[in-house]
Amino acid sequence: MDMDSRNRNSVQDAEKIVNSILDDYQKGRPIDKKDDFFDQPSKEVIIDIIEKLMKIVYPGYFRDRTYKSYNAGNHLATLIEDVMYRLHKQIVKVEKFNSALAWEEQEKIEDAAYDITVEFLNRIPKIREYLESDLEAALEGDPAAQNYDEIILAYPGLYTITVNRLAHELFLMNVPLIPRIMTEHAHSLTGIDIHPGATIGHHFFIDHGTGIVVGETTVIGDNVKIYQGVTLGALSTRGGQKLRNTKRHPTIEDNVTIYAGASILGGDTVIGRDSVIGSNAFITKSIPAGTRVSIRQQELQFSGRTRTGESDLADDTWYYSI
Repeated sequence: MDMDSRNRNSVQDAEKIVNSILDDYQKGRPIDKKDDFFDQPSKEVIIDIIEKLMKIVYPGYFRDRTYKSYNAGNHLATLIEDVMYRLHKQIVKVEKFNSALAWEEQEKIEDAAYDITVEFLNRIPKIREYLESDLEAALEGDPAAQNYDEIILAYPGLYTITVNRLAHELFLMNVPLIPRIMTEHAHSLTGIDIHPGATIGHHFFIDHGTGIVVGETTVIGDNVKIYQGVTLGALSTRGGQKLRNTKRHPTIEDNVTIYAGASILGGDTVIGRDSVIGSNAFITKSIPAGTRVSIRQQELQFSGRTRTGESDLADDTWYYSI
């Protein structure tokens, strides 16, 4: 086949593929929505907002290095103005998912989105107070931490907590979708999945972090420390949307430590203050204050076959049970 023939076939094949996919768009499924495509929120813009918020929250760590300390005020003003503009536009786009505003006139939606944006930015000093306590908890709780700089620049737990605390404020103001995009971005980077609806007290420390899951209605008190692989989840989601707005996830009271791999499930489950939950514990009932929970008498059994003389690894069978 010569080059001209191949090019003609390529154009024809592309047209067939385009027509086939356009026909597939006509089936009326949720994935087929396209009429208001350009009114959807932009994940790229929201991620850019997160990056700018990190510069606002931690000015000495994530700031633009072209700015010197003497014009930090101008730099901050530029960041705030940019976040205000972008966040306001994104909130306007998602308010169509807010039943309280979906049918209002556009001007009222614009005004409500602006008020939310301003209120959110006014809450940043309070958010920073909590983050300062989280930073202290990380340094006090991890002997491997050399200094605050290392924690801010390198610890996935603090990054996730920062994004979550920012997203949580938007969640409290009933902003649809954006808080979830924010926390899922942090999840994709760190492997730590905290729903923006979770309520978290001060001095919260995540050690290592990978595989942690914290559900929407979880309540975490002050001075709580959790390790990798911990799940604070629901007992069951079989009720689907009927379970919306119900307490499905546990309450963790103050001064609790939860070690790696533990699962604590259920909206009625309360872990009492000053308790310690050992690794791999599976808890679905409340635990009194001051309790130490551990799995005792785990027995590691080995059974196998060995030969006298020359070893034949292919014939050796090992069984491990706990």
